[in-house]
Amino acid sequence: MKNDLVYQLALTQVPQIGPVHAKILTAYFETAAAIFKASISQLEKIEGIGAVRAAAIRKFTDFDSVEKEIDFMEKYKIRPLFLTDADYPQRLLHCYDAPALLFYRGEANLNASRIVAIVGTRSHTEYGKSITEKLVKELQDTDVLVISGLAFGIDALAHKAALKHHLPTIGVLAHGLDIVYPSQHTQLAKEMIKQGGGLLTEFRSDTKPDKHNFPARNRIVAGMSDATVVIETDIKGGSMITAELANSYNKDVFAFPGKVTDSKSAGCNYLVRTNKAMLLTDTQELIDMMGWADARQRARKQQQLFVELSPQEETLAHILRQKEAVHIDELNMHSGLSSSMVAAAILNMELQGVIQSLPGKLYKLL
Repeated sequence: MKNDLVYQLALTQVPQIGPVHAKILTAYFETAAAIFKASISQLEKIEGIGAVRAAAIRKFTDFDSVEKEIDFMEKYKIRPLFLTDADYPQRLLHCYDAPALLFYRGEANLNASRIVAIVGTRSHTEYGKSITEKLVKELQDTDVLVISGLAFGIDALAHKAALKHHLPTIGVLAHGLDIVYPSQHTQLAKEMIKQGGGLLTEFRSDTKPDKHNFPARNRIVAGMSDATVVIETDIKGGSMITAELANSYNKDVFAFPGKVTDSKSAGCNYLVRTNKAMLLTDTQELIDMMGWADARQRARKQQQLFVELSPQEETLAHILRQKEAVHIDELNMHSGLSSSMVAAAILNMELQGVIQSLPGKLYKLL
């Protein structure tokens, strides 16, 4: 296994060999080791490789840096994922420029049955914040994996909301796993790993978050996902690049609209106007269009089967069954329980996913 990894890492470091060429070579040879053991004449006959790239492969000798990277990976329990590995994100294989090798810290299934990317501006408004938090909260019954770029703004809000609602979440990075950028998100990254999510990158250690790395990062976000949801973005920016890439990969793209006078919604409005994204006004539309409704219903049935309510919680549930939504004052009045007992029961029911809090101190059964 280590011998394979040596050549897999080496392949990503050969000058003139990018993701597309690595994919061509991997399809032609059984292993990365076989690529380096092939003759120049064998290599240059492969369509798209030619004499220059064949020579670059044969001349590669920097195996000391490869061994150093393997030591780093072993020390920090980083998993390498090569194109041919079963755990490699299979959705990426449909993208012509899929990374040959990924580095992963985490436990989340990168081939989860449902994956959504949530992206947007770094300088969000209160509108963008509320949309992001509401979207993730209402996706919690769909067994979805949430991915984003761990950036300031909408990205971080999506990750935090996923943690809050017990959804696994992956941060795709534009640098190596020896750092977290921005550094303010170091604790957030630790929590993501701790709660069953993770960090993913195609960049080896000592790779800085240089500007040109971010579009490359964005293609992984777009390519890994079933759907990309854009929440607040100007007409230019990383989120627009992600949306364009998702379109080029024939992925579903959605955007929440905003005021025509608000520059932070100009990108979303443009995507909808040019038919590059489907208009979203609530989470249920996304669930319906992606065919995730059945999963939500199954999750609710499982909650009903396995959640055991205390006598106080059952009293509140009985009241909540009578209406679509019930105010906290009505629960206090008709339950016969003290306000502190009601508050404790409501909190526990929320954490168990039995009820949902609504604006105006209203609650409803899920």
